[in-house]
Amino acid sequence: MSIGSNPTGRIWLKYKDSIISIQTTELKIKNQTILSSIMVILCFSILLNNNSFPTFPAYSSTGRNISNPFSSTSSFQSKASILDNMPSQNITVGDINIAYKQIGRADAKPIILITGASATMDMWNPLLLERLASANYRVIIFENRGVGESTVGTKEFSISQFANDTLGLLDALRISKADVLGWSMGGFIAQQLALTYPDKVDNLILYTTSCGGPNDRPTPPEVMRIVTNTSMSQEERMQKLAPLFFAPATWFKAHSDYSNYFRIPREFPIPQQTHLQQLDAAATWTGTCNALSSITQPTLVIVGMNDDAAQDSMTLAEGIPGSWLIRIRDAGHGLMYQHPDVFNELLMIFLENSSEPKELS
Repeated sequence: MSIGSNPTGRIWLKYKDSIISIQTTELKIKNQTILSSIMVILCFSILLNNNSFPTFPAYSSTGRNISNPFSSTSSFQSKASILDNMPSQNITVGDINIAYKQIGRADAKPIILITGASATMDMWNPLLLERLASANYRVIIFENRGVGESTVGTKEFSISQFANDTLGLLDALRISKADVLGWSMGGFIAQQLALTYPDKVDNLILYTTSCGGPNDRPTPPEVMRIVTNTSMSQEERMQKLAPLFFAPATWFKAHSDYSNYFRIPREFPIPQQTHLQQLDAAATWTGTCNALSSITQPTLVIVGMNDDAAQDSMTLAEGIPGSWLIRIRDAGHGLMYQHPDVFNELLMIFLENSSEPKELS
């Protein structure tokens, strides 16, 4: 294990191939550098020095709890089925109807989760949703325009429009401010939302994403060949995509039955035309690379070391003032499915420590 710093005041902790960093200026302490290092080590001690994680807080009800619909079972597949079968709600936002689901108490702190290209809202890991709800969050998941039960509308697909759709949903639900978690293309949307409507975003979580723009890497050609092949069945498509999604190859070889940790929802796959429109929106987005310093919200950048986005995570973390960076080894684009306990625990550590500066005497 090694600890270092750079002239910007960022503290780095490296353990094997996993890296976590935090900007020391976020902490109001007497000895910034030393105590920042201590805090980072404590954050990572759960992950690296123990073989187990704290269990989720228990609910008092033995039956299904409205605020935690997953409490009646311990099986991942059963939790995923509960999520898939949970009725969605619909609300009009501009030119579309947005389908969404809410988990957790209505008076809890809101967090909205934004999916990536081709993903439906039921593709979120139910273990993540359960953990957030158990930590007293009101979790909102929804489907981007043209996906699942959300209508296509008449407006052109673009990252800015997707951000406006997200804002419209928050306003329609009378949520003045929320934590925002964006996954892949959802990370593009989250950044755009944070920059365009900064008063609506509290904490920002950028999961396996980049700052986009003209220099952004396109979707890998092998992925494009699979998703555009209309002759493949859903099962065939997933069999070919899974090794790419759950990288590295050594990890997937040891966990080849993805049904144990990933469930294909009923609404998948989305219409190919919608997927291509999403990819075009991502490819033509101007990006935030030159505006990262204007993101003022507490920000977590989290990524698998074996994902293409791992290269972009450094750009995001260096550009966003005071951001946290977490890179997890033996993980790809499907990090939250591959290492759910690690992902969830580190996310909660960030959320619990980012709201207010810590006073240490």
